[in-house]
Amino acid sequence: MYTNMKKYDTSLLRSCGDDVVISDLVSIVRPELVKIGSHVAIDPWLHCTTAVEIANHVHISSHVGIIGGKGGLLKMGNFTNISVGGRIICVSDRFNGDGLIGAVIPDEFLDSRKSGPVVFESFANIGANVTIFPGVTLGEGSVVGACSMVTEDTEPWTIYVGCPARPIKVRPKEKMLKYASKFGF
Repeated sequence: MYTNMKKYDTSLLRSCGDDVVISDLVSIVRPELVKIGSHVAIDPWLHCTTAVEIANHVHISSHVGIIGGKGGLLKMGNFTNISVGGRIICVSDRFNGDGLIGAVIPDEFLDSRKSGPVVFESFANIGANVTIFPGVTLGEGSVVGACSMVTEDTEPWTIYVGCPARPIKVRPKEKMLKYASKFGF
């Protein structure tokens, strides 16, 4: 699948491991703030404006947005994934009327903002068109179903769906952890 794809110049990144394939059709605004582990694939049309730390065996699908500017951070653990159309918001305007809103407004005139790292603990995954808000930690092995909105931390090894996302089922972990051990985890 990736053999004929033109690739992003990973030398622009802060650090990059082995077996990393990033489409040249991505937009990484601050590559010097991006650290990537090994065995990572990032599909076309990612748009990223913030710092990102990606561990190993990670996939980011197409049409994903990761926003938050220079003050935001996304951390992705081992065996994590963002499905098509995912939206990760690391910094957001509060829309309180305390100031103006927009990426080109000087800081002293801006509305108040909510910020906090978004963290995918190992084995956490999100489905298509999921939105994650600032400061959310997806617990180890938690999964969020398509078209959900996550405003609070998730519990480990739990499946969430809805807007806002709510837990619906515990997810078995034994087989995944057994398979991951074959990779040294």
